[in-house]
Amino acid sequence: MEKRYMGFDDLLVRGAAEYGDKVALVHGDDLATTTWSELDSQVRTRAAELAATGKTSMAVLANGSQPCFVEILAANIAGLQVTILDESTPDALMPLLLAGCEADCLWCSRPERAEALATYLGAGVTDGARRVLFLTSGTTSRSKFVALTDESLMAAPWTGAPLFPLEHDDRLLCILPMAHVFGFVCGILWPLHCGAEVALGRGPRHYVDDCRHFDPTAISVVPNLLAFLMGHNLLNDRLKAVLVGAGDCGPELLAALQAKVERVAFGYGLTETSSGVALGHGADPRAMEVCNAFEVTIADDGEVLIASDTNLMLGYYRRPEDTAAVVVDGVLHTGDLGFLDEDGCLHITGRKKEMLVLGSGTKVFLPEYEGEIHAALGTPEAAVALVNDKLTLVLGKTELTGAKAMELIADVQARTPRAQQITRVIELGHELPRTATGKLKRWELQGEIEG
Repeated sequence: MEKRYMGFDDLLVRGAAEYGDKVALVHGDDLATTTWSELDSQVRTRAAELAATGKTSMAVLANGSQPCFVEILAANIAGLQVTILDESTPDALMPLLLAGCEADCLWCSRPERAEALATYLGAGVTDGARRVLFLTSGTTSRSKFVALTDESLMAAPWTGAPLFPLEHDDRLLCILPMAHVFGFVCGILWPLHCGAEVALGRGPRHYVDDCRHFDPTAISVVPNLLAFLMGHNLLNDRLKAVLVGAGDCGPELLAALQAKVERVAFGYGLTETSSGVALGHGADPRAMEVCNAFEVTIADDGEVLIASDTNLMLGYYRRPEDTAAVVVDGVLHTGDLGFLDEDGCLHITGRKKEMLVLGSGTKVFLPEYEGEIHAALGTPEAAVALVNDKLTLVLGKTELTGAKAMELIADVQARTPRAQQITRVIELGHELPRTATGKLKRWELQGEIEG
């Protein structure tokens, strides 16, 4: 197995010593570069400044930029707990999230926003060194913070890179958000671990031209972004390796990608495992080889169970009961359904929990989401379903019209990121299908609305 970096500090020390003036990061409209030595120097200078402040817990509103990445590494090396949030987080959610991660300082690219949010900062923590927090499902009030460490995050590319290596002359385009563990690990830490260059994408507005602008040899994407790039012929000619993950990807899309790009891999992982667990990189990318740091078993009911000495989360932040519900005797109960074939490859077949996974990899926790919707509508005769990768409100036997329902849930939607908002309504005209105990038959409902 390849060399293992034991954390962010180790990555910088050994990376600067080995690679020196070799480019580590490429960024911006002008294709500016940051060498390994420059990255090490910038991070250490900023870490010293942060250590002098006496702050203990930083929330980073990540925008994918080079200064943002420097800040994350510096805060960690300075001994602060670091929580990585998406810059697009609605202001209405920020008080809850800043309190939840116990932040006493904030990094934001917009000074006026940072000033406005400063009033919600707290007293910090006394036990946060090395912890790096990510949200389980993007930024929503229903999400939980997952406590990882820089060591577990650096263990992720260490265990995955042997299955899908990059060369020193490769350039990987990081087009995914840093606030998503897949984007942070497979968009930045993986290529750095391999000694390759990282091109930091310029955000969603540049999805149409970043491949042409940075001319990468590799890219990591989620399925819906891949479909967009392929559908608009936006992949550059020099591209030779694509890693797809964080959501289900249909075989047709993967086959079309294989016809265009030399090396294609499909990955399975969770925030709770510091990203990748298994990787498919052969003729059938959906048949995934389990990475060496993990032991995967299948429970009697088909649930995928995962154990690892190096990559599992510390737990859900300040939520020991939630942690105990999914980590039993050191084994993570994923809520995913799957099987191991005769070659030991993992196949994922669905979800055990009541959760929807969008093509972006974002998870929507239905009981919590629907609870807020039921309260707003004043009726339980409503459900959230996924139709063509769009969140859809399904109304059962109710006097509400679709327009009125959307009006009533407006406040709920305002507290929800745009990607997780309801975009359409289906009016069934009859009661939602339920079991004898009143539990919604989601599979039956899905079949009806798709039929």
